[in-house]
Amino acid sequence: MPSQPYQTTRKETLSACMAAVQQIAPTIEKYKNASEKARTLAPQVVTALRDSGLVKMKSPREVGGAEIHPVDQMEVIEAMTMLDSAAAWTLFVAATVTGRTLTILSDEALTQLLKDDQFPIIAGSLKPSGSAMPVDGGYQISGQWAWGSGVDHADYVIVPVFLADKSAVISAVVPRQQVDVQDNWHSLGLNGSGSADYVLNDVFVPQHFVSTDGHRYRGGAIYRTGYGFASNEHAIFAYALAKLALNTLITCATEKRRGYGRGISIADREIFQRAVGESELRLKAVKLLMIDVLERLHDSASDGDAPIALQAEARAASVLCTDEAIAVTNQLFRYAGGSAVMMNDPMQRILRDLYTAQSHLMVSDVAYESLGQLRLGITDTAPLR
Repeated sequence: MPSQPYQTTRKETLSACMAAVQQIAPTIEKYKNASEKARTLAPQVVTALRDSGLVKMKSPREVGGAEIHPVDQMEVIEAMTMLDSAAAWTLFVAATVTGRTLTILSDEALTQLLKDDQFPIIAGSLKPSGSAMPVDGGYQISGQWAWGSGVDHADYVIVPVFLADKSAVISAVVPRQQVDVQDNWHSLGLNGSGSADYVLNDVFVPQHFVSTDGHRYRGGAIYRTGYGFASNEHAIFAYALAKLALNTLITCATEKRRGYGRGISIADREIFQRAVGESELRLKAVKLLMIDVLERLHDSASDGDAPIALQAEARAASVLCTDEAIAVTNQLFRYAGGSAVMMNDPMQRILRDLYTAQSHLMVSDVAYESLGQLRLGITDTAPLR
């Protein structure tokens, strides 16, 4: 992916990103077990992701990013998830956080961030925490933030933080070296994502590395889609895991037998045959739903911020994708047999990763309530909660 601003069509941008995924695929697959055991991405995977340029995927074109269409982002994330869920999760979080940060920072800060040839990786949570005290030239910040996926190998970290008097939330960006990463990522799934807590202890952040109001200085329509900006990645991540579960079980269905003695292969059982057909269609349906709402969401943001109702619909659709992915995988797991519970079987990891991904705020089932309230005219807001 080029270091200069993209001057390509939507199709060419997607093609470049997919080619980058294919180029690093052997490395991702080779080290995915090492990442799982280390509870953070293996160094070789981090290097591959850096060199691929895929972290630029959601960054503004003005700074050399791809600013790729939300629907096309899904194709990239799906391909990565089929290789390794931890690498995919870390990539899309880094791409989202980096892209959002590069739209809201001042030109002075950007000049400093981009002074080297290497494009920065910015990690961090988007949920406010901690306390920021205004001081001469900036802020003194302390606090602890959770779900810092990929924070250990980032170049910079963003911290959304409450002002000391709780009157507002600001976003500050600090070098990774000023952040204390906690070794507390002992999770059910997504082990290799390194989504540990991180702490700032009375760290000074200069004013030009702080956004006090979230104003966007650069970037196009994708940055005007509100929290729809991240709904697509959670949807396709869950979809891809369920698709991987289906493919995995289909591959071994003839050899996998149930019952004592010779038994019967699950491929010969009519109930499993139905499960395969139904699962495929359910997954295709939610992906097509997500594509539909994202196309409309992106179109609506061509000249201004996307309507709240459409943002809420995108988030609710993302929740439905996750719910369907878990339902499909749960059903398939019943046919996977006793071997599926063993730690070296791919089915158990898929299930663990799905349940871990489900706990993210973006795919909380509160999204259904918000959409329903908007449709009923009870409210005209849909806060991310």
